[in-house]
Amino acid sequence: MTSRVHERPKRLAPKLRAMRQHLGVSQTEMKRLLNFKGDYGRISDYELGKRQRTVLTLLAYSKVSGAPINDLVDDERELEF
Repeated sequence: MTSRVHERPKRLAPKLRAMRQHLGVSQTEMKRLLNFKGDYGRISDYELGKRQRTVLTLLAYSKVSGAPINDLVDDERELEF
């Protein structure tokens, strides 16, 4: 058996930014929509690829935007809202 190495999505950060922009909200407003505590810096870090997103975070983004989670994590798929 061969093991398949799972690479991190390379286009995830720009897709998260595109989602927020599609919704027409600021990073602070996105933080509220996602029900995150703390400041908007976490959203900025996600959009710049500086912070790892958990599966729960990706699910929250998917729910808020209406975009399928597969579109987020698959670099070959485009976002559909």
